[in-house]
Order: sequence, then C-alpha cells, then structure tokens
Amino acid sequence: MTDEPSDPSDPVQDTPMRDDTTPDMPKENIVHFNPWRDFNDAAPQIDVFGDEPDPAQIAQFMQVVFGYCDGLIPVRSFIDKGQGIDGRPHNIWLDADQAAPEKMATFATWASREGAAVYVIPGTVAAPGQAKAAEILQMQTVVVDLDTGDIAAKRAHLERHLGSPTMVVESGGVTPEGQRKAHVWWSLTEPAEGDDIARVCRLRGDIAAKVGGDMHFRSAHQPIRVAGSVYYKNSLKTQVRIVELNADRERDLAEFMEAVTDMPPAPGVSLQPEFSHPDKPAMDDVLVTPVREGAQDDWSRFEGASAAIGHFIRMVHEGRMTKDEGWEGICGYNAAMLRPQWPVERLKRESERLWERHVEKYGPPLIRLDSGAPGPAEMPAFTLGALLDDQSPMPEDIIAPRVLTPGGLLVLGGAPKVGKSDLLISWLVHMAAGVPFLGFTPPRPLRVFYLQAEIQYHYLRERLKQIALPPEVLAAARDTFVATPKLKLLLDNEGSVRVARAVQTAFPDAPPDILCVDPIRNLFDGGPDGGGENDNSAMMFFLKERIEVLRDHIDRDCGVILIHHTKKLSKQQVKDDPFLALSGASALRGFYTSGLILHRPDEEAPERKLEIELRNGPALPSKLIDKVGGQWIEINPMNERLVRQNVGAKHDAERNRKRDVILDLLYEEAASGHLYTTMQFAEAFENQSGLGSKYTIRERLSVLATKGHVKFLRDGNVFGYPKVRSRFGYLCVDGMRFRPEERIDPETGEVFEDADPVLPSHYKCPNSGVCMDVENPAVWVYPETVADADCGSPTPKSEA
Repeated sequence: MTDEPSDPSDPVQDTPMRDDTTPDMPKENIVHFNPWRDFNDAAPQIDVFGDEPDPAQIAQFMQVVFGYCDGLIPVRSFIDKGQGIDGRPHNIWLDADQAAPEKMATFATWASREGAAVYVIPGTVAAPGQAKAAEILQMQTVVVDLDTGDIAAKRAHLERHLGSPTMVVESGGVTPEGQRKAHVWWSLTEPAEGDDIARVCRLRGDIAAKVGGDMHFRSAHQPIRVAGSVYYKNSLKTQVRIVELNADRERDLAEFMEAVTDMPPAPGVSLQPEFSHPDKPAMDDVLVTPVREGAQDDWSRFEGASAAIGHFIRMVHEGRMTKDEGWEGICGYNAAMLRPQWPVERLKRESERLWERHVEKYGPPLIRLDSGAPGPAEMPAFTLGALLDDQSPMPEDIIAPRVLTPGGLLVLGGAPKVGKSDLLISWLVHMAAGVPFLGFTPPRPLRVFYLQAEIQYHYLRERLKQIALPPEVLAAARDTFVATPKLKLLLDNEGSVRVARAVQTAFPDAPPDILCVDPIRNLFDGGPDGGGENDNSAMMFFLKERIEVLRDHIDRDCGVILIHHTKKLSKQQVKDDPFLALSGASALRGFYTSGLILHRPDEEAPERKLEIELRNGPALPSKLIDKVGGQWIEINPMNERLVRQNVGAKHDAERNRKRDVILDLLYEEAASGHLYTTMQFAEAFENQSGLGSKYTIRERLSVLATKGHVKFLRDGNVFGYPKVRSRFGYLCVDGMRFRPEERIDPETGEVFEDADPVLPSHYKCPNSGVCMDVENPAVWVYPETVADADCGSPTPKSEA
C-alpha cells in the first residue's frame, strides 16, 4: 500500500539498522560508502535528465523533523524496486546538530549516484545501532502518509479539520489515478519523550485511519523518505519535493490530540473493525459450546481450552478482571464445557504457560482495582413512606453549601489561561486549612490530594510561593494539602494502582476528603476501545471504571474534583447556557453532582465569572471574582454596569488617559520651569493632547484634586512665582521637581541631578471641598474616604 519500506511483521521491522559492510564508524557518524555491486561492474542506468538531491530542501526537512531533538538520527539507504539491480542497505547515525543537514546532503548525493533512496526514522536514539521502537527517545513531528485514493481530497479534509500543516512533501510515487503521493507533517512545540511518544504514534495511527493513510506509521520506528533526496522506482527518477512549508506552524500535543479526536473520518472511510477470520469460531461460541475428546466436534478440547484460557488471560492482563476472577472463569469453562474436563494441574500448567507468553509479547499486566460499588444483591431500594419518615440529619457537606457532597463529583471547567489552576490551588489550600474561600465553606480542615499533570515540580513550588495566601492559611494547610508534580501517565488500571498507592502513602492514618484530578485531558483513558473525550461511551467508561473505582478504593465518601477544558463558544451561547462549553462528550454533564465554569465575560476586563450548577442542592447565583493584590476576591455584582457596558468601559478608559496626560504635563512643565494655576493650565493646554476644552480640563483637575492626585502650592516665591490669592494655588503632583540640573561632586566626581522639589502647602478636602493645610508636605498621601477607582491602587491613608 505504501512506497515506504514496511513490513507488518513487528520482529522484522523492530530489528536495529546495521551496516555489516562497514567495520568502523568515523567520528562524524558517516560510514565509508563501499560499492554495493561488487560482482557487477556495469554502470547503473541513470536517467541523466532526472532530478538531483537538493541540499536546501534537505536542510528545511531536517529543521522541521529534528530541529528541537537531541541524540542520533537513524538514516537508511537501499535500492528502490523496479531498477533491475540489487544492493545491500546502508545505515548511518547522524548527530542531531547544526551539521546534520550538510551530512545528510552528502549522504543523499552519494546514494543518488548509486541509484538508492534515502530514509530516516523521524525520531532520535541514544547510540549507533539503535532503531527499535522502544529505543526512540524523542519525536517532534506527527506525520501521515497518503499513498492511495484521492490524495487532494484527503489533504483538503486534513487542512479543514486540523489546520495548515507545517510541511507537505510529495514522496515521488503516483497513484493509479495519477495523483502524487504525499507526506503531511505537523511540527510540535517541543519534542515528545517517554509516554508522549506513544501518544504521538497513536495520533499518527488515528489520523491515518480517518483519512485512509498508511497505518504502518503507528510504529515509532517506521522510516520515511527524506525530502530533497531522489526517488527511484520502476525506471522513474524524480525528486522528493517539499510542496508546502509553514515553518512557524507548530502545534501543542494536547490540543492537537483534541483536534484529531474531533475530526470526522474522510468521506468514504469507515472506522468499523473487520470481522474475525471465517475459519475461526467466535469467542462467544467457544465459551458456550461443549467439546468432547476424540475430535468428535468442530474443534478439539485443546483448541477450546487454549482459546478460553487465552480469553481470560487477556481480560486479566488488560485489567478488566482480577486474577481471581480470571482463574474462576477458566475453571468454570473447564468444568462446564470440556468433557471430560482437564485435571486442575494440567489446567494450571497450561494457564501459566500461556500467561508467560502473553506477558512476554505484550508487556507487564495491568492490575485492576476492585470496585466498591454494590453488586446486584446489595442494591438498595426504599419505599416512599420510608423516605418520608426518615428524620436522620443530612450528611455534612465537604464544601458548603452543597458544592461538594460526600461521594460527589465536581467538575471545574475553563478555557486555557483563564486562571483555572491558580483559582483551584488557592481554593484547595483554603479547604485544607479549614478557611472559607469565595463563600465556599469547609466544616473543618480537609485532607486534600491534588493529582495534577500540567505543572512540573519546580514551577509548582514557584507558583505556590507566588500565590498571595494569608500566613495563617499556609501554616494550617502545610500537612493536609498534598500535590503531585506533573505526571506522565494515563489513569488506566496501572495508573490507578499507582495513584491509589500514592494517596495511601500521603494519608496513612485517614483517607483524604478531596481527590482532585487536573486536568481530565492529560489523564484520560477511554477503555479498551480507545475512545476519546468526545465519545460518550469512552467518557462513561472513564468516569465509572476509572474515577469511581479509584474513589471507592480510597474512600466511598471522598469528594472528587475534575478539572476540564472548555471549547470556544460565542458570548451569547455562554450567556444562555455556560455548561455547554465543557469539552468532550455530553455524558460528563449528566454524571457530575456539581459543575463550575470559569470564564471572562469581557476579554478586555480582568474580572472572571464563576457559573455554578448543583444537582444536590438549591441553585447558587454566579460569582463575579477577580484577583487583587495576589488574592482572589468576590466583587459585588451591583457595582457592574448592566447597560451599554462597552461604551461605559471606553469612557472610563478615556478618563484614565486624560488623568495620566494631565499629571505628566504638570510634571514635565515644572521640570521646564513652569507652574500653573487651574485656570491658566486649562487655558494653556486647551485642545492639546486630546484633553478637550478648558472647561473639560478644569472638571478633570477638580476630580483629581478631590482624589488626591493633585494638590496646591500657595506661595511660589521660592521658584520665582508670586504668591497667589486664588482659592487654591499652583498645581502640584507627586514627585514634582523644578528645573533639575546636573551637577558634579567635586570630591568624588559623581554626576548627580540637583533640583528643588515642588511641595504642596494645601489640598482639597474630599468631603467638604474646602482648601486645607498640608500637615507634612514631604509625605504625599491620598484621602481614605475616596475609592481610587481610576488608578486601581490600594486605598491610601488620609491626610489627617
């Protein structure tokens, strides 16, 4: 299906690339290129009019695919099919540094003369000779190979749903319909490492499945042609060309995964799995069909037992059964379907043999946490009378009023960078200290386990130190708030076991009151079918089989908080129903007991709005909150405009601008040797700097005097100005200086600025408006009775 070297057999594809023809490797990692056709001295038939390697395109390709990576680049070259010649493959490993493009161009030129194609694995390894999937250390791109069908339509589908790619390369091949085969590349903002490499490979497979691309790129070690090299196949020689390059187009891995999840299949592409081989019976038939000895039935006892044992082994290995449940299933099949049944010793021996083979092939098993959910025999049911007669007290809220109840699930959603994590950390620390926060009240200091997968350790501790929390809150929460650094795991069976152990280690004496998972996206496990967040079945699997099972394993009454991202909606849609903004499947909204959405009603304003939806209590009004002085506070909504908000905000901004212009002019004019009374300043600067008429300027000065930004000097004799008899005097601002001059210290030679400060003698009383004496001219203070809404500074002390 593809022009790339691929083989569905994993052992062959996972074999390290080696060059047996080259005994030693030079320091620059480029091997000596020996002739391949030692016993054929006939020159290869090369099309003299064909294309040659392009070093510029090779350099562009290397920057996109390896620009951020460290380590060694596995490079492979071998004879393309259809040329009538044979040759041994050559493999080299290049350092992923600035010299890599030049070395790759040299290798491509040599390979072109030999009639060979050039491939790379789009990832780096640690040492020469390595090229297995498990040995790939870094990958910075996602690629799909389009080699069949309507290539142009597939490219258009990808661009429509995933945006413009970083690079598109025509690989040289042509489909039977006459379209050029292509490689479509997306560059990531940073190289993927560790578990993220598996996510990148899964992304490559998902994209290929949805557009009908080459599925071999699900493997990390799948090689691909180098752009700028030469394609040889079926007597055709052409260049592997870059036909589109957007070098600055990079994608965040988490956001790109969400986009791929949301992308529908291309027209004509089906995601339905193929049925089992017709000669092999379905597992449902195997488990319910008796098998007699002596080959009397369609399959033998050994075949039936092996199939049944393999089925239960897979269930245990994937975490869908415990080991005890799997062994009970095997014994149950043996007793019910094998006639006569196998001895227990043979059954156990065969099970252990198959288990070892399965683990060897698929890796270590995942251990299932036993769910604490009640079984069918334990299912409670109550009559209406019993419910009405029950007068027992209600259980105490974990976070009042009914925001988080025992065994409840709270979802906090918000767009990236809206302040979700900052608000969450402040909230959780207050809950751990037993202190109310924004009207949310804990009954006592709570034990909080914060499972987060976004902030690395050093930046987590830096953020905790930067958040302005009261010292008494920090002291009370030192031991009851436990947080993890950025985790690179999925909340699957294995991840759930690790989390459960970490929680038990953090709180050995009593279970936590709150388990917080931040965010869902980075830890999401959609189950064996691999569904994403937009799949309702996958979301229900995650909530029931992962979150609820984990919570029940820790403590049934533990409250769970899930942090989730929101999708883009219009402001009107958010206003009508803000909880429609939660990303992913609608099953999430129907499952939680409390929902909170944090958003900005006005992108130009700092205030955020916290929408609240409760299942277990009466509705709560939304909260208008903001961060002032490093702390989150609730703003009285009565102070917010309801009508013509945008126009009002523009008027506010204009008043603030005029204030700044007036204060700057007074400061600069004094430095130039000019002092002004109110009327003189208004007349001198009328219609300048956008201040408007003299009447507008006088009104602004009156307001600034009331708010303490402007004060007055009655006697200007010290500056060569007469003493005024007006109501107030010459205008003064904070830090005002009269004609500063540079002077040199005769002893030290230091240059310093010498100026006489312009200090006020009177100020305008904010209450009565009368002119009053300044007690200490050297200290500039503001009246405490006036809220300084213009400058947004803390309320200062009064003049008195």
